[in-house]
Amino acid sequence: MRTQVVIVGGGPSGLLLSQLLYTRGIDSIVLERKTRDYVLGRIRAGVLEQGMMNLMAEAGVDARMRSEGIPHHGTLLAHNDTLFRIDFTKHTGTPVMVYGQTEVTRDLYDARTVWGGLTEFEVDGVEIHDVDRDAPFVTYHVRGEARRIDCDFIAGCDGFHGVSRASIPKTVRREYEKIYPFGWLGVLSETPPVAEELIYANSDRGFALCSMRNPQLSRYYIQCSIRDKPEAWSDDTFWSELKRRIPCQHADQLVTGQSIEKSIAPLRSFVTEPMRWGRLFLCGDAAHIVPPTGAKGLNTAASDVHYLFEGLTRHYIDKDDKGLARYSEKALARVWKAERFSWWFSSIMHRFPDQSDFDLKMQHAELDVLRTSDTAQKALAENYVGLPY
Repeated sequence: MRTQVVIVGGGPSGLLLSQLLYTRGIDSIVLERKTRDYVLGRIRAGVLEQGMMNLMAEAGVDARMRSEGIPHHGTLLAHNDTLFRIDFTKHTGTPVMVYGQTEVTRDLYDARTVWGGLTEFEVDGVEIHDVDRDAPFVTYHVRGEARRIDCDFIAGCDGFHGVSRASIPKTVRREYEKIYPFGWLGVLSETPPVAEELIYANSDRGFALCSMRNPQLSRYYIQCSIRDKPEAWSDDTFWSELKRRIPCQHADQLVTGQSIEKSIAPLRSFVTEPMRWGRLFLCGDAAHIVPPTGAKGLNTAASDVHYLFEGLTRHYIDKDDKGLARYSEKALARVWKAERFSWWFSSIMHRFPDQSDFDLKMQHAELDVLRTSDTAQKALAENYVGLPY
């Protein structure tokens, strides 16, 4: 086969890039290691920045998001029983949208079915060839059958463990990483959210987050040991611990129920540079990981998609390669700002095993500055709703 752009990875970033390219008449083929049902079964983030919403609109897949998503004009921060609100609209004029990543992916797959976009599922043995030359190609297998696609460019949207980043020689790439000494135990339950907006809680027992997917589907997290197993936490134990970490006024109102999904996510910060090698471009988790504090993972992938879509459009329509030449530089400039925000927000909201009494006092002071300073609140709001592309 032949196409203009091969997209390795059928998650939201790869699908969004393909959908955007379609609106400009640029051909692409998506390769996905798993089945469509498996991809749609992943439980992921649920807060979209304005930039991501704008890309969904540009791709023509924002109708259900606009009708079913929940705009949030602020968020709540708690330090034990002290609770205060960060007003996004007051400080930035911009809300965020609570709309699950699974729903974003579903909307993109549904649109893809309508226009007949080609997706190869259950591919294995993917290999990327000759990206440092003028005629790259990708080889892979589907149910034992060998296949090849010749193309102009390759977009690596295949996540942290994918083949795309590994296809860049070690002599070319440099990697930066921070591993956090804890994880997040997350529970999904068919219960109404405990509050109308998200609650980020710093307590003496550790971090907690009260989130939601819709008015009858809630997502809750608590900080836990990285060595814990989800099955070691019964539902009753989880709810009891969550109540001890959030303000009493919300703990008393919390509606509990049977979990329909329970998992532990490790926390890490990771960036690889550069994000381009020849005709291969990395997007999303293939190039960077952020802690989930602050909901930057999907949104930072979306900014990568924006820069790559812009570069490919200029290449094919305007015959101008400046956008592609600057892709890595522009994407990384925003990536590192998102990494900074996620690192900072994680550092003030979690309890670390090696924290000294001085460290705890500094954490308390940081939260008090946020509670009392309009300037500090504006800085948090600007980063939370998303920096401009």
